[in-house]
Amino acid sequence: MHLRFTDQELATLVEMVSLAANVASWNQKESANEQVAAFENLESKILEKAGHSGMADWIEFDEETQRFRVRAEQEECLFYHECYEEFRNESFWDELAVRLADRDLARAIGFKEWEKLSEEDRRARTVAWEKRYWEEFTKRGIERVVVMTPPQEG
Repeated sequence: MHLRFTDQELATLVEMVSLAANVASWNQKESANEQVAAFENLESKILEKAGHSGMADWIEFDEETQRFRVRAEQEECLFYHECYEEFRNESFWDELAVRLADRDLARAIGFKEWEKLSEEDRRARTVAWEKRYWEEFTKRGIERVVVMTPPQEG
């Protein structure tokens, strides 16, 4: 197969495969290793070709991983880096709000009752808590988040 790209399309492709490989690399399940490697190998292959097609100032070879990658100083200026950072940030806050709301529900109805609920039912019952946490985190970040150690743990 042969594909022809404009310089802009090639730059977009480089960003897309790099974004996909970065997101895939967060998958730590052993069962995902093969697919993560496939993403990384395809990224490296596309970056190598891009380096030979006028994007050499964007691309470098990493001796440690034996793969091509986008240069760090270049990466920080690219849209995919912004997308990746935004994804990580939003995922963190979303997961934190959901887990805290879930904890609050379990405390309110008891763990045994909470275990009987489906994920869908849990989400439906935690909407108000999640909203409260989102509002708190939006205004103050983690400024007022406190970890309390139970007395028996010191």
